[in-house]
Amino acid sequence: MGTVLLESIRSKTKDIMDQAMSDLHQYLSLPTISAQAAAIPETVKLVEKMLQDTGGEARILDGLGGNPVVYGFFPAGRDGNSNTTLLFYNHYDVQPPEPLDEWNTPPFHPTVANGHLYARGAADNKGDFIARLTAIKVLNTIEGGLPCNIKFLIEGEEEIGSPNLEPYLAKYKELFKADACIWEFGSKDEKNRVSMVAGVKGMAYLELTCTGADIDMHSSVGAYVDNAAWRLVQALASMKSKTNEILVEGFYDGVTEPTEEERKVVQGLPFDEEAVGQLYGLKRPLITKDTGKDPRIAMVFEPTMTICGLESGYSGPGAKTVLPKNAKAKLDCRLVPGQDPNHILERIQKHLIDNGFTDIKAEMINGQKAYRSDFNHPFVHHVLDTAVKVYKSDVILAPNAAGTGPMYIFGEKLNLPIVSTGIGWAGSKAHAPNESIRLKDFEQGVVHMAFMMATLHTAIHPAL
Repeated sequence: MGTVLLESIRSKTKDIMDQAMSDLHQYLSLPTISAQAAAIPETVKLVEKMLQDTGGEARILDGLGGNPVVYGFFPAGRDGNSNTTLLFYNHYDVQPPEPLDEWNTPPFHPTVANGHLYARGAADNKGDFIARLTAIKVLNTIEGGLPCNIKFLIEGEEEIGSPNLEPYLAKYKELFKADACIWEFGSKDEKNRVSMVAGVKGMAYLELTCTGADIDMHSSVGAYVDNAAWRLVQALASMKSKTNEILVEGFYDGVTEPTEEERKVVQGLPFDEEAVGQLYGLKRPLITKDTGKDPRIAMVFEPTMTICGLESGYSGPGAKTVLPKNAKAKLDCRLVPGQDPNHILERIQKHLIDNGFTDIKAEMINGQKAYRSDFNHPFVHHVLDTAVKVYKSDVILAPNAAGTGPMYIFGEKLNLPIVSTGIGWAGSKAHAPNESIRLKDFEQGVVHMAFMMATLHTAIHPAL
């Protein structure tokens, strides 16, 4: 039965691929950049229309701050089970496309070449939304219709940290109530193994500012005037050792240690150091070599502190002998379960004061807690098992991703297991120029979502 159903889904997916690509091209053509408040109303209307054209109910939720949230609902079909509900989380906003001169094709003019579709948002996250809608269309062509209720939450501020999502989940908790959730992203790795996660790291994204004067000065006064740029880099250096140990007292407060099972799973994940070096063009060894740590354990279970950007003085061509009036740094701390972003801010502020850097101010730009699903939940196993059948290859499921998203809010408000899987690939270049998906991965992703939904009820409610 399962094999017959899977092959039927594969065949029906092929039949509607052209329409799916047409829908995706239309969606990708909109420059929905939340950081610039670009194309938000027209994108919301298009998402609403796509949900309705697929046969679902659509509601635009607004008025709680930020960009609107779009709700979608598809009831179980005649032969489906309305006691089971699956929630999809997606976002309609994308990253800015800059630097534009590094794109081989216009970022908002979707272009197909050599089996790849290039456009900003193709992998993150517009492609996944269309793949999931297409999976619903596939199931609707099978007699009996959808096997369960399906809901969507599509927000428009993920790329700026989802600052206004929590009030919507709090107010519309019953509307988004579900048994399980498929998260926004996923990809194949450099060896074409499907990679999925059941959680994400949190984040405390901070801006550190040092102001030393009202105006930039001639660098000759450096003989007696302190330098804001030096002050800032010295403060940053005090927070991390040469072997990349984070030195802020209290930074690790509250960390929830992984279970033995989770640790074993992560130690069994594939990791090709040489391939990683080639992918990014690394010029130095991995920092885990200094500590003797397993990079897989560090990536999944350990917090980080990263300088994302520095700004001060003059950085144009040639020379300008200037002593900067101020200096700024963007600091990204990736957190693990048990850590609180606000506590991280407080500890960094105290570290600055205790080390004599009272002139340096730290403020939170974005804070999110980490989340990790119960790795033994039947839904987690179901997503994994169906992926193995669909892809007929190795499938990797990790306890959590190294990246961040608003997953904690979903877990806290809706109390449901979450697995993230999607249609990206190792070279998707999300957030970078020439972002892409491969058409074959899109098609396989549709098949997986349809097959996973078709057998969901019996997997998570075996006694019913």
